[in-house]
Amino acid sequence: QVQLVESGGGLVQFGGSLRLSCVASGFPFSMYDMSWYRQAPGKERELVATITSDGGRTNYAASVKGRFTISRDNTKDTVYLQMNSLKPDDTAVYYCNARRTIGIKINDYWGQGTQVTVSS
Repeated sequence: QVQLVESGGGLVQFGGSLRLSCVASGFPFSMYDMSWYRQAPGKERELVATITSDGGRTNYAASVKGRFTISRDNTKDTVYLQMNSLKPDDTAVYYCNARRTIGIKINDYWGQGTQVTVSS
């Protein structure tokens, strides 16, 4: 079955760095666009970063541009989120997402989420 297994979350100090990893299985990873979303308490889920299936294009939320970098290794079925210069506002549960559009149908898979907490 489809699995997205995340790791790398934790507690870091203001200005610190973390790298999140998400290992995929059960579907053709290299055919899927990958994204990281996050959700803070009392707030809606927001898109943080996206990378196309071949890694050719990336997109970032304005709030993280210049601080976060999304990347992928299709030989390892893994997507990463490098987070630098972390702020308390980055505190959230971070979710890995895989998406592929086939005609008008969307295949959409989610990881379990990993907590990132940034102390002030």
